[in-house]
Amino acid sequence: MRKLRWTLVAPIAACLVLALTWHRSLGWLLLAIVAAALIAAVFAAVHHAEVVAHRVGEPYGTLILALAITVIEVALIVSLMLSGGPGASELARDTLFATVMIVCNGVVGLCLLAGSLRHHVLEFRALRSPPPDRSTRLRSSPFAGVMSLALYAVMVFVQTVRHRDYFLPVGVAGEEHAPP
Repeated sequence: MRKLRWTLVAPIAACLVLALTWHRSLGWLLLAIVAAALIAAVFAAVHHAEVVAHRVGEPYGTLILALAITVIEVALIVSLMLSGGPGASELARDTLFATVMIVCNGVVGLCLLAGSLRHHVLEFRALRSPPPDRSTRLRSSPFAGVMSLALYAVMVFVQTVRHRDYFLPVGVAGEEHAPP
């Protein structure tokens, strides 16, 4: 008989915990159990995505992992929004804004740290143009969305078609294009 793995047990246990605690008032102990079950289920999902990504290989494996993480994040945001409460409708916007700010500030912070370690003194000039009025921001939002989608499509095309060999492990690109 095959031994049960935690990656199979965790999602099933999380579903049971969810079913048993659905529409109940959670105390601290139940909240800790629900949180642990959720974390275990997310880790199991990421593990399964990594296994599939490894079997598929690069560069598609990277896209599978990115898609898995995106689906998990969206599912968590939607579940929080569906739980209701005041401010639930703004939760998706605020969460994505926080993620973007953390990533952008992290990149800027790492660049400042690396620059200061190398050059010891950095020059920083904050130039700001007048803020646009609300009508300009609303008109530019669809443009920003379309451009973001276009840039993502170009990145996927480059990673999977045009320069696929750049994203393969060393030695794999030459072997793949070798005649049979």
